[in-house]
Amino acid sequence: MNKRDLLETSLSNKEENFDLVCFSHLRWDFVYQRPQHLLSRFARERRVFFFEEPIFVDEKTNLNITSREDNLFVVIPHISHSDRETRNVEEIQCELVDQLSREQNIKNFVAWFYTPMAFAFAAHLEPMAIIYDCMDELSGFKFAPPDLIANEAKLFQKADLVFTGGQSLYEAKKSQHKNVRAFPSSIDAEHFRQARNINEEPADQKSIPHPRLGYYGVIDERINLALLSEMADLRPEWQFVMVGPVVKISDEDLPRRENIHYLGGKNYQDLPAYLAGWDVALMPFALNESTRFISPTKTPEYLAAGKPVISTPIRDVVRPYGEMNLVHIARTAEEFIAACENAMQENAVERLKKTDKFLAQTSWDKTWTQMANLIDEKIIKSAKVSAA
Repeated sequence: MNKRDLLETSLSNKEENFDLVCFSHLRWDFVYQRPQHLLSRFARERRVFFFEEPIFVDEKTNLNITSREDNLFVVIPHISHSDRETRNVEEIQCELVDQLSREQNIKNFVAWFYTPMAFAFAAHLEPMAIIYDCMDELSGFKFAPPDLIANEAKLFQKADLVFTGGQSLYEAKKSQHKNVRAFPSSIDAEHFRQARNINEEPADQKSIPHPRLGYYGVIDERINLALLSEMADLRPEWQFVMVGPVVKISDEDLPRRENIHYLGGKNYQDLPAYLAGWDVALMPFALNESTRFISPTKTPEYLAAGKPVISTPIRDVVRPYGEMNLVHIARTAEEFIAACENAMQENAVERLKKTDKFLAQTSWDKTWTQMANLIDEKIIKSAKVSAA
């Protein structure tokens, strides 16, 4: 083997053996979405440490590490109230990140960011590559930290690759970094396709009459609650099923009607069973700063379940789903009602045929593979430069 072949082999081995350390504003056990889909796939091949935001506790500051599937570890900083009162929280998290590296013997690794806020305490790390998976425009969300934009600018300066959660977000971010790639919401089609053949109803949905119009996902400032209440008033005989946790808004803000049913958060594995019992799937998103760049994962999931879908004109739903007539687009309560009535009368066989043809082009496995290849290429390229 010549010198060049030895170098290639050495670089390839190094590339294959890295860990992945992810810094996230989302909890692993909250709602199963993009981070869980992607990182669980990375964990099939390497150790993944999912570093969450801190929890403030009475006991001594410590790292709570629990294992999940394959090689995935959820890391939650527990910071004592006394330390929080006397020390800078970012400084404490910096020390805990270093502690994690020592105790878990993390040497060759990729740093993966979902929140730019973590860069404030992780900027000192020396990873093989820095990935920013920008799944949302967090600065537009309710209670967004005031220094989020400044931290994102610093992260853009250091990141090797930037992935975006949708096409519209890609268009907003592409001028801020030289290597931005769009990876819109994908689908585990087989999981949600189960809804087409499930007959047994979940206990808390079983007694709700038809027609049922359902939504699942986080219920927060992104949901147009006024639209929901108007639809419920216009069609009191229709039942509106809302599945998901209520976050950042008060329970008092939720419209209360006899035909609106809040069933709470559900396990990802149980979602097809709820979908199976709906006549129409809804995406009643508000049109505001928090939804300007969203690319809802539920769009292809609803479609895979075989349900007609009605959505407000979210850009990444209109394009491509609305333009391809896969999703009905409506803005007002009256338009939603008309779209639902039409959807319940449409040819289901033709809809499923068209849906399946479209969904065959995408999957979380394909998205993960494309991302992994880009990371591998970046690591090998950087290693060659260093070895030259």
